[in-house]
Amino acid sequence: MQAGRTQGDDAAAETHFGYTTVPLGEKQSMVDEVFHKVANRYDLMNDLMSAGLHRAWKEALVSTLRPPQLKPYRHLDVAGGTGDVAFRVLDAAGPQAHVTVLDINADMLAVGRERAPARLEGRIDFVEGNAESLPYPDKSFDAYTIAFGIRNVPRIDLALAEAYRVLKRGGRFLCLEFSHVDVPVLDRIYDAYSFTAVPALGKVVTGDGEPYRYLVESIRKFPRPAVFSAMIREAGFGRVTDRPMSGGIVRLHSAWKL
Repeated sequence: MQAGRTQGDDAAAETHFGYTTVPLGEKQSMVDEVFHKVANRYDLMNDLMSAGLHRAWKEALVSTLRPPQLKPYRHLDVAGGTGDVAFRVLDAAGPQAHVTVLDINADMLAVGRERAPARLEGRIDFVEGNAESLPYPDKSFDAYTIAFGIRNVPRIDLALAEAYRVLKRGGRFLCLEFSHVDVPVLDRIYDAYSFTAVPALGKVVTGDGEPYRYLVESIRKFPRPAVFSAMIREAGFGRVTDRPMSGGIVRLHSAWKL
């Protein structure tokens, strides 16, 4: 917990759950329930909602990461329960690479364990844990990734501080997250699609459209790129940049522990 913040402060504080204001201490359980409902169809819905573009965005993340081929490499992928990013990292890295997938939701982790290819046995593990309080010593990892998960963390500042803490000096931080479309006309089309088609699609595929209404609202409530970049710097990172993709639908945020 950060200096100056007390448990009493957290109990009294409020945050957003989509467009709804909720007590800060209750948001995590509400987010958990969302992902409990969608875990088994999570990757299918990603394909349908993004027309498969999420695969290209994740490939861009791994290409930017450029994991080493010839030396030991420890990687932490947070909020990556289904293993989608972790599998890509290991396929791109050398044989001495190991990825830890950490997610707070046991249902998402169960999907990842089931999907993990046999060829990756011994090189990947799945751990239930909280991004705000990572169960690892300082300077444990060479890189930290989080794809489409940071906006669901109740205290983003704590998650960023933890990311900085567990990275080794020279470690890379990469965050892939939905953002704010900056192309005229496309922004209106994207809004109409997000708030109308996505919940309807979610209801057809998973039987419940409300989790997807929350996910759309959470994107709109996420800080603007300049604000999020400032938060990353405040956590201690240097060389902070962000790259828009697909008209600003998604941004890849990059930083280093210098």
